[in-house]
Amino acid sequence: MARESDLAERAASADGLPDPHDIVAKDEEIPVGELFDDAFMREYTAFATFDEMVAASPSDATSADDLELVAEGTWDAFVAETTDFGDEEELVFAAIDEWVADRLGV
Repeated sequence: MARESDLAERAASADGLPDPHDIVAKDEEIPVGELFDDAFMREYTAFATFDEMVAASPSDATSADDLELVAEGTWDAFVAETTDFGDEEELVFAAIDEWVADRLGV
């Protein structure tokens, strides 16, 4: 199920937002554990942590470090079965929205 993001609406109604470059640099990667924090995982998935989700996937992966061991189609189906999202792309974009909203305080 696709979840509609209200980040743009919340940001538009907020006052005094920081400069985006103060939140994250243009080429900076957000650590997986920070993006898929435990609160996000408990709210939108059947798992308490991202490592737990990866370990439960139909693959030899045991943690987020092993995510590349999960075949893409298999991972998308697993995401659809065990989360509020239809595939990996929806999961990732929702996590990014939550991460940005938290940093912006909206």
